[in-house]
Amino acid sequence: MLAKSYLFVPGDDDKKMLKAKNSGADAVIFCLEDAVVESNKSVAREKVRQFLQAHQKRSEVQLWVRVNSLASPHTLNDLVSVMPGKPFGIFLPKPSDADDFRTVDHYLTALEVQNNLPVGSTPIISVAESSIGAINQNTFINASTRLSGFTWGAEDLPADIGATTNRDQDGAHFLIHRMNRANCLLVASAGNMQAIDGICDDYKSQKKLRAECERARMEGFTGKLAIHPDQVEIINQCFTPSTDEVAYARRVVDAFANAKGAGTVGLDGRMLDLPHLKQAQRILRLVRST
Repeated sequence: MLAKSYLFVPGDDDKKMLKAKNSGADAVIFCLEDAVVESNKSVAREKVRQFLQAHQKRSEVQLWVRVNSLASPHTLNDLVSVMPGKPFGIFLPKPSDADDFRTVDHYLTALEVQNNLPVGSTPIISVAESSIGAINQNTFINASTRLSGFTWGAEDLPADIGATTNRDQDGAHFLIHRMNRANCLLVASAGNMQAIDGICDDYKSQKKLRAECERARMEGFTGKLAIHPDQVEIINQCFTPSTDEVAYARRVVDAFANAKGAGTVGLDGRMLDLPHLKQAQRILRLVRST
């Protein structure tokens, strides 16, 4: 299933983890990184592993784990602790270059063997949120076959570059973050990954969230990160193709199927070519994945 909503939740809070799982989100990301203070890292690992073992087998929700970055001393300990719980996938923060993905890929291969999991069965989602990572995004494309989704972040990058905020006086992200976001789309497309839009930090504003989701979907994103359960319903709505969209996509696909190999077809007074077919097929794939 291609998830539309990815909800972050601290990995050291049992009540919040259970609430997140029951929130209606397609995917829940248990965070062992920024949401957990240093002194609580080992407790969080144990809580997440226990939660995974208790819920994974009967869960229709994708249960991911956000480990600490490889720049920290925690990554391998995180993976060793949670992999017995058979998480759906691993969220890798702050990658610097392609070697980071290869390193985590090797770790996961060994841990899959140790835990009787098929080798290669644990996908990775990652995020461009540091200056070096943003520069090296193009190297991520072929770094690992596990890399299945890519997103962007404007929360950590300002600290790297010495900025005091990530938005201008009108509330728009500065150019550097818009560039990072645009590159996320390109990297995801080039690497055949899911493009996942970053968070809406104003979790109380449904209007702002809906506007961000609608724009993101028009641009090519197929899902969005959430930081509060109240954001999930709107994200799911916005990234689900409408009945009219699906019906039209099926008509486009049928028109090309009946065109006997022609590269262009006429439909409803419009001339359509192969990019229109590709777009229609993408909409139908989104429907089949939900």
